[in-house]
Amino acid sequence: MKLHNQIFIAMALAAVAGWLTTEDARLLNVPLLSFYDTVGGLFISALQMVVVPLITSAIIVSLVNLGDGRDLGRLGGKTVLFYLSSSFVAIIVGLLVVNTVAPGIVGGEPAGDRLGLAEDTAEVLARIEGRGAGDFAGIIMQMVPSNLIQAAATGQLLGLIVFSLLFGYFLRQVEGEPGRALAHALDGLYQTMVRITLFIIRFAPLGVFGLIAATVTRTGFDAVAPLAWFFLTVVLALAVHAFVVMPLAIRLLARRSPTRHLKAMTPALLTAFSTASSAATLPLSMECVEKRARVSRRTTSFVLPLGATVNMDGTALYECVAVIFIAQAYGMDLTLAQQFMIVVASLLTSIGVASVPAASLVAITLILGMVGLPPEAIGLILVTDRLLDMCRTAVNIWGDSVGAVLIARSEGEEDVLSVPAHQL
Repeated sequence: MKLHNQIFIAMALAAVAGWLTTEDARLLNVPLLSFYDTVGGLFISALQMVVVPLITSAIIVSLVNLGDGRDLGRLGGKTVLFYLSSSFVAIIVGLLVVNTVAPGIVGGEPAGDRLGLAEDTAEVLARIEGRGAGDFAGIIMQMVPSNLIQAAATGQLLGLIVFSLLFGYFLRQVEGEPGRALAHALDGLYQTMVRITLFIIRFAPLGVFGLIAATVTRTGFDAVAPLAWFFLTVVLALAVHAFVVMPLAIRLLARRSPTRHLKAMTPALLTAFSTASSAATLPLSMECVEKRARVSRRTTSFVLPLGATVNMDGTALYECVAVIFIAQAYGMDLTLAQQFMIVVASLLTSIGVASVPAASLVAITLILGMVGLPPEAIGLILVTDRLLDMCRTAVNIWGDSVGAVLIARSEGEEDVLSVPAHQL
């Protein structure tokens, strides 16, 4: 059975298992929730285990195999331009949808009093206390980590990417046998990490089962009810960006089949939805883009690691929708200037705050202060945050993969999405 079908079945079984399981349920005196957490946690840990060596070796090998310095500059420029453009378009889609649906207005009245604040608002505020605009300075510092080993241990991908880019660039300039030997060794490391990744991916259905079952056990399906309109608004906006805007880009700019690319990326998208982690999904995402979408290793290993760090279409869209929903719920009539400020802030924070804990909550709290709303207002959206986090992470991964396809086609790669859909 193909991997994406196995994952689909695992998700369906997990939803049923989570629905039938209570938080204190036991089987053979073993807490079922603890079992779900263990299975899901092992899968995420295994994926995170290979992230650092896979990404560093992939970027270095990619740079070593590039042509001249102009190739690197051209590829980097295209990547940054696409990521900024796609995130901006995602925010505009979210802005249009939330203003059209107006989920914060119920029966012509602001819905804030009806919704109430989530019970764990104080806990979340304590967790993100002290975070804000100053986090941008911390992000800049992460680009040049003082301790590379510590950066790797704490998952600071931005610093590792910068180091790998520098290492690969200067390795190209090492002439003779030492340079060739080191390049061959790193290529061997990359090939080994790919095989380890493929081995871990075999267990994806089990990991997905544990993650989804644990989430449904904790939140159930009733968590959506109090905020149904907000939930549906975010999902609708994400769907428009993922299934309308991005496919149009593939069809018009890459001149390839969006359906074929969707099928190629299905295993990675399902894993992203289950884990709600772009970094944890990155090894599988790279495998799908390179092996199933037929994008070259040169493009894949450069574009996707950078995208997992800075390209957050789903997160940027969510920030914009969340802030405007909260403003509507509080009865605030935002001017065009204020909405434009929210668009710009969502774009910048989706890039700059992506690698700090509680990233989207940090960004939303920061933007709320900019438009004059209290930070406690974030409590309106906490109930659905976990489920929507899963959705927006899948959109983040989808946006990265579309970027890889477009950039590969712009570089003249003809094999992209050349495999017939029925063979995927």
